[in-house]
Amino acid sequence: MSKTILATLAIFAGSGVLAACSTPSTVTTRDGRTDYTADAPVTDTDDGFVTYEKGGRDVKVNKSEVERIEEVE
Repeated sequence: MSKTILATLAIFAGSGVLAACSTPSTVTTRDGRTDYTADAPVTDTDDGFVTYEKGGRDVKVNKSEVERIEEVE
């Protein structure tokens, strides 16, 4: 019985750690469009694009087109 309790606690602890890793964010562009993302967007300084996932697809927006990126709490 104690193995079952320990396994259950391990599952809950693991899922809590995974949930804490995601950082929902909003990306607002200069033309007023707002996209909601499950994770924080990645800004690539080499090519000047902000990349994030939306609807299962990667979206790349030119950094100059992004007005702001905010973390959703």
